[in-house]
Order: sequence, then structure tokens, then C-alpha cells
Amino acid sequence: MEADSSFAIIRNPSLDRSCRLTSCFMTQAEIAAALQAAFHQCEIMGCSLSEEQKEILAQTIEERLSERSISPTNPLDRLTSEQRKALLEFITTQEQQNQSWKVALLNDWLQNRDSGNVQFIRDLFGVQWLESITSADLADYEDEAILKLKVGDRIEVSNTLWEWVQESAPDSREWFPCNVISVQDSLEPSQTKCTVRFDNGSEYEIQGLYDWNRSNWRWAK
Repeated sequence: MEADSSFAIIRNPSLDRSCRLTSCFMTQAEIAAALQAAFHQCEIMGCSLSEEQKEILAQTIEERLSERSISPTNPLDRLTSEQRKALLEFITTQEQQNQSWKVALLNDWLQNRDSGNVQFIRDLFGVQWLESITSADLADYEDEAILKLKVGDRIEVSNTLWEWVQESAPDSREWFPCNVISVQDSLEPSQTKCTVRFDNGSEYEIQGLYDWNRSNWRWAK
């Protein structure tokens, strides 16, 4: 029956694969080509789609991609407040020990060790979700965790670091991407500083990194 064929098409592995491909950033031409390849594969398997079904599928994918491009979601939003609190506490502990929290979790998983209060990440979300978390995502919950800069981190710094910007003219505030190339930690936040390198090769030292200059840098998206 026609209805049964449509359900078989939805479960078709080739079609599923083409839909997964659209989760990455693809051009309209690439999306159209992936859909046509899926439609052709369906014909080969004897479960062709009608023109109406093809149009519905194409429109649905386009709408989903439009929603994603306009409103990207933070992976941490999927956690309950209790889960997020446990994860951020774990991250803070690892940061204080100068260890990568992601590596610590992956090592637990590879060696089949229980991860304690954050075992739920492996049980409910998995590696792909873990790897999707960026420093910018964590920064959205910065008030709930202590996030420390490390060499190699990508951040953006404001021109207010080196020039006066009128507070009543926020449009004059600009942000410049750069990489952290050194960090000098201190028990006193006001004495912690780092050096960044801009894309043009110039370098700049940021003092009071977690104190008076905290508002003048942000995690790069």
C-alpha cells in the first residue's frame, strides 16, 4: 500500500544517512544532491516516493535547517538543573587540577570505570554530545562554574582593553578574535594574566584576567 511504502521509506538507512548529513552546514545544492541520491536509492529498492512525498520531505528538512541556523542550541540546555550542577562541579574540579575534563571522562569510558556523579553523561548522552560542547557553551553558565583559560583557547577581546570607549555608544565597542598563547595563574584573580595572539600576528597581555578585565574578553563562538 502507498502508506506502507512511505513508512518503509522513512526507515530506509540511505535516507536516514542523507538526513544526518544535513545536520552539518551544507549548501542548498549539496542538500538537494543528497536528497536526489536518497530518492534514487529508494527507487532502486522498489519503494519510490511520490512527488508530493518528496516535496514534503524537502520542505521539512529546509525548515529544520533554518531553525537550527537561526537558533543554535546549547547542549547544556538538555540537562536538568541537577545534572548541569554535577557536570559544572566536575569541570571546576578538573580545571583546578589542570586536567582536561573531557579527557577524564573519555578515559573512564575507555577503561569502563564509573564516573560517579557524571556517569549520566555516558548513559544518556554519549561521546557525540560530549564532543559537541564548546567553551562558549560553558560560558553561558559561567555564573555556575569557574572556567579557566588555557593555552590554545580561542577567545575574543574588546577594544576597550587598549582604548577608551564611550559607554553611551555601545556600537563603538568591537571584538577581535585571538588565541591564548600563555597564562600566568595566581591565587589572586587580580594578578592572573595571559598573553593573546591576534590573527595578524600581534600580541597583547591581558592583566586582571578574572577581575577588572573579565568583561573585556569572552569565549569565541
